[in-house]
Amino acid sequence: MTVELSIGLSAVIVTVENGTPLFLETRSGPHLAALPFGAFDPATDRTFELALRDWVAKQTGFPLGHVEQLYTFGDQNRDAFNDEPDTSSPAPTDKRQVSVGYLALTPIKSNLDVSFEAAWRDWYIHFPWEDHRSGKPDIIANMIIPRLNTWAAGNERRLHRAHLAFGANGNHWIEERVLERYELLYEAGLVHEAALDAGLSPNADSQGQPMTSDHRRILATGMSRLRGKLKYRPVIFDLMPDKFTLSALQKSVEAVLGLDLHTQNFRRALDKGGLVKGLGEFEPHTGGRPAEFYTFKLETLSTRTRQGISTPLAKS
Repeated sequence: MTVELSIGLSAVIVTVENGTPLFLETRSGPHLAALPFGAFDPATDRTFELALRDWVAKQTGFPLGHVEQLYTFGDQNRDAFNDEPDTSSPAPTDKRQVSVGYLALTPIKSNLDVSFEAAWRDWYIHFPWEDHRSGKPDIIANMIIPRLNTWAAGNERRLHRAHLAFGANGNHWIEERVLERYELLYEAGLVHEAALDAGLSPNADSQGQPMTSDHRRILATGMSRLRGKLKYRPVIFDLMPDKFTLSALQKSVEAVLGLDLHTQNFRRALDKGGLVKGLGEFEPHTGGRPAEFYTFKLETLSTRTRQGISTPLAKS
């Protein structure tokens, strides 16, 4: 049997606003959310990136800045261009789609033209178990762990994976493992997309709001990459305006990580790392002691090959 191969391009476009991590979301069909995505045409598109920029502009009206390639996704049963991707029907066996995912960061949540079916959405809507800023979410202990325990019953390897991924049974929560946690829930049949890929009706207990095809997996990959990368490269400043307060910077880091940080230790680490410098300007009308504005010291990168943001956790 001849299998038709197509290449798709997907974009995880991220910003932070008022302590909320947002990504640009479109609609695929009448129901499910999607990342901006489209097909690569080898006959007319000169490069993947140029094609991606064209698709994003057409679907959202948003001009992309710097982008980096995330991963190439080629799992069976994915069909992002199905007219009804939210129905219980697997992809055709005579077609195979490969998707190249990209990550883009922007400091500005630009207003989107109402003529486009696109909006900025909080990524924790799709991953409610990932936001630990107010403590470990109840969904983990009350729903996820009991269901994973049932799924893994009698299989020590599965049980260990589940407890390690979700910080249960004495294990520490590791924030970068977003993709690993989603994949585990998918394997256990606890997310909407797993049922659809199997040609079944979604379980009423499915966790988090679903997305079309494997777009939630691609978003999880982007979250994992960004959480890990900000610790060894100062990518957080790609999400910040030219000037910012240290409080706003901390809230942005916390938003991305889904964790509370120790304020004094965070600021000491910033001073030691030499990543920011004060501007001598102060935020007006704060109601208390005025907060100074800071900016990123780009020259720091010329002297250090690895320099990220220290993330000292607040005491629980």
